[in-house]
Amino acid sequence: MELLQVKNLSKSFGTTRAVEGISFTVHEGRCVALLGPNGAGKTTTIRMLAGLLKQTGGHIQFQGAGTELERKSLLGYLPQSPTFYGWMTGLEYVSFIGKLSGLGASDAKKRAIELVERVGIGDAAKRRIRGYSGGMKQRLGLAQALVNRPKLLIMDEPVSALDPIGRREVLKLLEELKRETTVLFSTHVLHDAEELCDDVVIIRRGEIALQGSLSDVRNRHRRSLIELQLEEDERSLSWLRDFADKVSAGAGLVNGHALFKQVEHHQRGAMKVIVDDIDKAREWLLSELAKERVKVNRLEVGHSSLEDLFMKVVAE
Repeated sequence: MELLQVKNLSKSFGTTRAVEGISFTVHEGRCVALLGPNGAGKTTTIRMLAGLLKQTGGHIQFQGAGTELERKSLLGYLPQSPTFYGWMTGLEYVSFIGKLSGLGASDAKKRAIELVERVGIGDAAKRRIRGYSGGMKQRLGLAQALVNRPKLLIMDEPVSALDPIGRREVLKLLEELKRETTVLFSTHVLHDAEELCDDVVIIRRGEIALQGSLSDVRNRHRRSLIELQLEEDERSLSWLRDFADKVSAGAGLVNGHALFKQVEHHQRGAMKVIVDDIDKAREWLLSELAKERVKVNRLEVGHSSLEDLFMKVVAE
């Protein structure tokens, strides 16, 4: 079922067009990643969806909400850098948000206790927020976004401010949350999107460059790859340069068959090459490397990742 439908959404700041008529749909129960480089229009889009920024054009339709006020009541929102009243304790703040959301004092406190425990700051719940670390504030921000049991949880770069341990813990929590509610989050960390999301929307210069389910996007754009890492001696480096030049010139032929299609990456002793038949390409490479007495540190076969696709799309 369609939960959120965005049609021809645009936003201008003076003569600058930050978002250029984008359209996409978020289905109930899905986790959607909004991807793009810095300045692509992700945060502007997120703020329009959250009702914090008025669009210049286009429509945002939320299933079950006829007015903007009704739409906001069904949303949970976590900004990239949440701000708080430092003199409050974490528990007081989440309880305060509960009251603003329409809960009675008793229910608001009960919900606050439940949420601070869930996001991992229960031990610090009675400390003043001014003493919280950046990671603790991010968790507190997530708690307040969940107070009203939103049908759609919207987050802008939810783990960008966290250290590796905090990031891993919050990602685990988001993995649980996406089983309970629909999630839309923006990020430039491709690994997080690949780990969590069901669907992706890639924005480039305010326009949608690619969208679809992660599995469909992978299947449509997946390419077979072989990665080589050689010793940096003269023989090995010379062989790699010659091989890369041949492939780049369109001469990656073996017995008349174009096994090697394109050099994806090449610097000094490392190369990533797109291949046609991965088994035949690997077999030929291993034989050739042994024959030429090239010293190999690593040879890996696999397929292009979401990050490979992202880099290709945003560079076009």
